[in-house]
Amino acid sequence: MPDGGPYFSVGDNQVRHLSDACEAYPAMLAAIRAARDEVLLEMYWVAADRVGYQFRDALVERAAAGVVVRVVYDALGSLGLPLDFWEPLRLAGGEVILYGPLAPWRRHFRLWRLRFRDHRKVLVADMRVAFTGGLNLAEQWLPVEQGGAGWRDDAVELHGPAAHQLRSLFYDTWWYLGGTRPPDSRRRYRRTRRGVWVLSNLVYGSPNRAIRRAYLLAIRRAQVSIDLACAYFVPGPVILHAMLAAHRRGVKIRLLVPLQSDVRLVDLATHGILDRLVRDGIDVYAFRGRVLHSKVGIVDHRYVTIGSHNLDTQSLRFNLESNVAIDDQRFAAAVTQSFERDLASAIKLDRAYLAAVSWWIRLLAWVVARFRAFL
Repeated sequence: MPDGGPYFSVGDNQVRHLSDACEAYPAMLAAIRAARDEVLLEMYWVAADRVGYQFRDALVERAAAGVVVRVVYDALGSLGLPLDFWEPLRLAGGEVILYGPLAPWRRHFRLWRLRFRDHRKVLVADMRVAFTGGLNLAEQWLPVEQGGAGWRDDAVELHGPAAHQLRSLFYDTWWYLGGTRPPDSRRRYRRTRRGVWVLSNLVYGSPNRAIRRAYLLAIRRAQVSIDLACAYFVPGPVILHAMLAAHRRGVKIRLLVPLQSDVRLVDLATHGILDRLVRDGIDVYAFRGRVLHSKVGIVDHRYVTIGSHNLDTQSLRFNLESNVAIDDQRFAAAVTQSFERDLASAIKLDRAYLAAVSWWIRLLAWVVARFRAFL
């Protein structure tokens, strides 16, 4: 059994929190290698590095053994992939579909849909085990001592009906892109909503913003505490006002953001928002030393959401995303321990710290903030 936290029984599911690639990657690879019937991968960023090749080769081995292997990957997120990267998988019998091609001569290219992306990170093996979270398949997530950048992130491993839901979610995208879906791939929400919810959104057809609604509902219902870790924190006014209202009614809020993310424009757009939260007395922390790529919420020490959805316009309006919400005090306690460790690697922001930022950075931040609806 790969390293990782303990499993928790929640309703009909077994769930486990995986912190960082050192826990998530071995568990995901083990699930692929143990698959006997089917492996489904939906991934925003697959890199042409040792992580990407390791996962690709594991998929190739399963396809060569007669396992159904299907992959959806995003064209923009995986921009650096060589044209022949997936050829060994196709030759072994696997199927691969590109989401949102950037080249006009590619199938499914739509100029007016270039901003629409598949930002999900989903792996399902044999309908029995599934993973989702914030981790892509790239060296950036490997520990520094292994030659990576040590990006900080989270994932959830699920056994049970929730794995069926993530499988159905994959096939929704697969079918939309022209693939065929098995008859047993329809969603079965009513039977699985017992403490574990698979949350997804749709940006084509009739937009469905279920993940954002779940965040908003949890914040509005919070009575004791809200802990948020967000890689790209550029919320709209509705989420922001809900957080401020929760703080004013006595809810303790702790927000963790990157001191410096991998997208500098987002950092600039976030500056004014953080200043407002700090002025209102909300505890804001900036994660140091490594890139924080996590998207985690913990409410009232029992409700946890982990996934790919950022609190920004891109996730709200243009990205396919996947989150899992889990209502269980024991699981929440385990995720909170991880959150506390992250706070120990962060600095608490105060008004003096934010005011000390150079005038030209504050000017840039003000200009970028005017366009944060596009981030």
